[in-house]
Amino acid sequence: MKFQPIAHRNFLFLQGPPGPFFWQLAERLRTLECGIFRINLNGGDLADWPGEATNYRGSRKRWTLFIDRFLSDNAITDIILFGDCRPLHMAAHRMAQLRKIDVHVFEEGYIRPDWLTLEPSGVNGNSSLPRDPEWYLQAARNLPPLPQRPVITASFNRRARDAWRYYSRTWFGRPLYPFYQSHRTGSLMMEGFGWLYKFAREKADARRAEETLARLPEAPYFLFPLQLSTDFQIREHSPFADMKEALDYVLYSFARRAPKHVRLLIKEHPLDCSFMSWRNHIMSQARKAGIEDRILHIAGGVLEELTADTLGMVTINSTSATLALAAGVPTMALGKAIYNIPQITHQGRLDDFWMRPQAPDANVYESFRRVLHDRCLVYGGLASETATSILVESSVERLVSNRTGQWQLASVATYG
Repeated sequence: MKFQPIAHRNFLFLQGPPGPFFWQLAERLRTLECGIFRINLNGGDLADWPGEATNYRGSRKRWTLFIDRFLSDNAITDIILFGDCRPLHMAAHRMAQLRKIDVHVFEEGYIRPDWLTLEPSGVNGNSSLPRDPEWYLQAARNLPPLPQRPVITASFNRRARDAWRYYSRTWFGRPLYPFYQSHRTGSLMMEGFGWLYKFAREKADARRAEETLARLPEAPYFLFPLQLSTDFQIREHSPFADMKEALDYVLYSFARRAPKHVRLLIKEHPLDCSFMSWRNHIMSQARKAGIEDRILHIAGGVLEELTADTLGMVTINSTSATLALAAGVPTMALGKAIYNIPQITHQGRLDDFWMRPQAPDANVYESFRRVLHDRCLVYGGLASETATSILVESSVERLVSNRTGQWQLASVATYG
């Protein structure tokens, strides 16, 4: 797609997803005569950005004034970053607000696959979108139907390669960035060994998954797909410190209030590479609560198929909930989530959800999806060269056509 030059805008790129996406997006914006700036915070950032950049090697304490002066000295008009909950990103975002600079936040897609989130101001709990179902009904009235586009090609090996390259360079680049602290918990080296452990038990997990799936028709079940404990969306946008704490909370509620004839199926996250045995922990807690015979665990399975047959889904704020909502399945969100809206998710207590789960209003959810596609989603992906090329063009189209202030004014005008 051909765009008019926008030479009056200077883009600052902070940390992006592992891989070439941010560099390719910057190069595309450069062809539109935009000013391009980059700050590297660790060796992984350096590896993913082959061009000129500023390397920040100072402490977190000095970052706030450093970024403010950088914004001013370089006449930055836009900041692009991936993940708005990282401490350095949060500080940059706040200083940008003081200078009325637009911030564009990328994140994994609210609706998957084939889409990434690109939203002004923040995502999930930081989103500026309202929580009023009537607003979405009004805002969607003049929007086109949801686009029907080809499935984006994806390769797990590509994502794994990009991640390994990024995090290994982060590890070996520590002497160059002595004060850098990752937003992720745990050790990079231990995570690598965790993946080896995960691959080693892959066949055993698959066998157990088949056995569990064979038992599913025996009784109705609720579904609880786990998120990663390293997910910042849990720590920043929920009352829980990690997934283990959330799991214990759900098990306790299920034991006390769920009907005796239903079961709870707990599905591990496919990218969980921790050494913790979720199966052992789950069954240990279930035995203490006297519900061991009503709890199922699975490390595998197809989430779409499990969702289609469940009585309801419990989640913290995972995007997997959109699969349930699209299928009309009652959904309980325990944390702040973009979709946690009256008439879409269950608005009562978790204790009540087991007995009287509230199904989503199809009209409200469809309106919500159309608004998301119109304002917050960009087509493409990170797991193949073709997907990234498509994502670059989709992102440029959004960045060129919408400035943050215009987006917010449009939101108010639509509702008013």
